Amino acid sequence: MESMVLVLGVSAGAGGARAMLTHSDQPHLPPIDRCQVPRRAGGGVEEPVFEAIRRMSASAERRDELITSTAVTCRCTLHAEAIRATAGRTRLTIVDEPLAQLRYLRFTGLLPDSGSVILYDLGSSGLTVTHADCRTDTVLAGRRSTVLGGDGYDALLRWQLARGGVLTDKITSRRHREALSNARVVTAMDTVSGGRAVVTRSDLAELCAAGIHHSASFVRQIIEESGVQPEAMVLLGGCTRSPSIREALAELVDLPMIYDPEPEYVSARGAVLLAAERPMGDVRMARARVGAALRAPGPMDRRKVLAAVAVTLALGATIAGLLAMDRSSAQPAETGSTPTPVRIAGTPSDTVTK
Repeated sequence: MESMVLVLGVSAGAGGARAMLTHSDQPHLPPIDRCQVPRRAGGGVEEPVFEAIRRMSASAERRDELITSTAVTCRCTLHAEAIRATAGRTRLTIVDEPLAQLRYLRFTGLLPDSGSVILYDLGSSGLTVTHADCRTDTVLAGRRSTVLGGDGYDALLRWQLARGGVLTDKITSRRHREALSNARVVTAMDTVSGGRAVVTRSDLAELCAAGIHHSASFVRQIIEESGVQPEAMVLLGGCTRSPSIREALAELVDLPMIYDPEPEYVSARGAVLLAAERPMGDVRMARARVGAALRAPGPMDRRKVLAAVAVTLALGATIAGLLAMDRSSAQPAETGSTPTPVRIAGTPSDTVTK
């Protein structure tokens, strides 16, 4: 019997790297090993990538096996260049991240045979929206926002807890947010004062509401930009594990939703498939020619764009302010009614839903 090939898939992002070690024909099954390496403050994107490769190589050696090929997904050219420059003699396949995502979705049968899909990738460091053609693997349009993401939602959660007299750090608030993907209620505790606060899934949904509404308008802009109606929207990134986020998006975006049980590992699983197929070099996605199949926005489109820009600025200022508070000793706010995230952003709720 022919032995199975051991391959390594790594996804690189602004927040760090995720790696998955498995056999080339089993990307959909529980891996032999996996790891997540956060990016250190001030460090380059290449650092967590090669640390993840080192850990998984050690894991393979303990099994007395050899990794035959490694693929790393990158979101942008700058990341790809940094990783390639550091690779040295390490054999790598560098893949555009949306291509790896499409490849794995096709493998699992979730990708439509024709038409296009929206790849909605909501991770810790931001939101990437890509409109891709399923048949040709061509990017029709795409944008990224660092306003919307897990880091910002964690900051909002810390803000709410601080109002209740419970101060937490970034790691703890992230753990609470992630716990609400499975539990409906989480109790947060201040280790210094001993204070406690209960946070529900509904509380988290309210905190994220303004950002999710804006991301829906973001999706509509991408569709208008490309002039092509997609068949579905694929929910990717760790933040989409939250049922409240998925439910809100399903209500706001009139498209069928595609969801993998481990949305944050779809890129790495796709990298596994591409590592086995193309053991060396770079694999890039085609981009639709500027102006091809696009239509110029009309007056209403311009109003939507301006509204979306206003929301981006308001949310960005809010999140930036909260993140800046992390660097100082945040104190609980004065007592009073707790504003909703929409009021925090200073944006009327109907601005982003028209």
